[in-house]
Amino acid sequence: MPRPSHRGTRRTPRRPVRFALLALLLAAVGPATGLGPVAPLAVQAPPDRPSGPVDPGTSTGTGTGTRAATDTDTVGTNPGNPTPTGRSTIVPTTVPTTASLRLAGRRIVYSYPGATPPPELLDTIRAGRAAGVILFKENAPSPEQLRVAVEMLKAAAQESPSGAPLLLMTDQEGGKVRRLPGAPVHSARQTGAAADPAGDAALSGAGAAGTLADAGLNVNLAPVLDVFDAPDNFIDHFERSYGGKPEVVAELGTAFLTAQQQSGVAATAKHFPGLGAAAREENTDERPVVLPVPLAELRARGEEPYRAAIAGGVRLVMASWAVYPALDADRPAGLSSAVVQGELRRRLGFRGVTVTDALEAGALADFGDTGERAVAAALAGMDLLLCSARDIQQGDDAAEALALALDSGRLDAGEFSSAVGRVDSLRTSFGRP
Repeated sequence: MPRPSHRGTRRTPRRPVRFALLALLLAAVGPATGLGPVAPLAVQAPPDRPSGPVDPGTSTGTGTGTRAATDTDTVGTNPGNPTPTGRSTIVPTTVPTTASLRLAGRRIVYSYPGATPPPELLDTIRAGRAAGVILFKENAPSPEQLRVAVEMLKAAAQESPSGAPLLLMTDQEGGKVRRLPGAPVHSARQTGAAADPAGDAALSGAGAAGTLADAGLNVNLAPVLDVFDAPDNFIDHFERSYGGKPEVVAELGTAFLTAQQQSGVAATAKHFPGLGAAAREENTDERPVVLPVPLAELRARGEEPYRAAIAGGVRLVMASWAVYPALDADRPAGLSSAVVQGELRRRLGFRGVTVTDALEAGALADFGDTGERAVAAALAGMDLLLCSARDIQQGDDAAEALALALDSGRLDAGEFSSAVGRVDSLRTSFGRP
């Protein structure tokens, strides 16, 4: 968006009273500009590190009738420049308001390199501008180092305006996809082939919860609910699918997530509306993927396990980055309101938190930079944005883009508030440390 332009001056009759008023106006503005008053956002601190006291009393959006997500009464609007007649005009800006930046941060999941959270991430968390952090193997070279890192992250969250717990998450599916050592040992394929599949799935879910809870984490990006349609295709090759029958995947995925959530760790069903039709080489982490599955088949196979998971109370759903022409021929699922709002929210009735897959994924190569992808995902209805490139700047860029889109009106303020409220509600459900 263009930077604010300077307003022209208007000729006025040379009358003493008007000269006096002009002098008072210039004195109020100060000698630095000499061009009339500027919008309040122009004197805010830089977007990545706001200075000054943090707004007290931020509501947590727990659905109890309090205002869920606003930091101030002007969130989502640029107050603009007052005119000589007292009217206000909206002024385009490239600097987000501090209040909108705080709100935007509450939709961002950060990541970082190495074993120790960097100071800039801890500062962001203390300022209340992060929803959570995703952890990888490189962040946990040893259990002791992970414990210290998690304590640092939690302490920073306690110092934030709300004091709400962070969403501390990882991928602990089982089998080959485990970021932390420990349970669950069995992969989804092994669980599906067990003598008692439902019992094995429940044990795996409880085991995943134990591993994460022992490490201080509260969200697992599992289970995978993809129903494979050909043996050894992409999702089956890595043993991440419970099977090729939607009713089996529905039963076992729900058993996993129910056992896990009963132990206090939120579950994430993924990758909606299903990657089971992806061929062996069709990896959305690496490149764009189009899955031309007929709508009737997509709903009967791909979406059916999500119906069971939603009935079972799953807390989060992750959208796929594949394109499904039967629903939206142009946009990946996580950037498509037809998929997120139409299928997941309205058709299946999901009321929990939606979360993107990695924003840096190769499947999004044609959808701009981090900021453009973040705004597109928010427009589609994604609540949480997963910035998992182990780069603090990636999260900052996503937050700033969301805040600018909120200030400009591109993102609806009411919908933005609702998304933040859902995330805040999930966070506060874990209680205070």
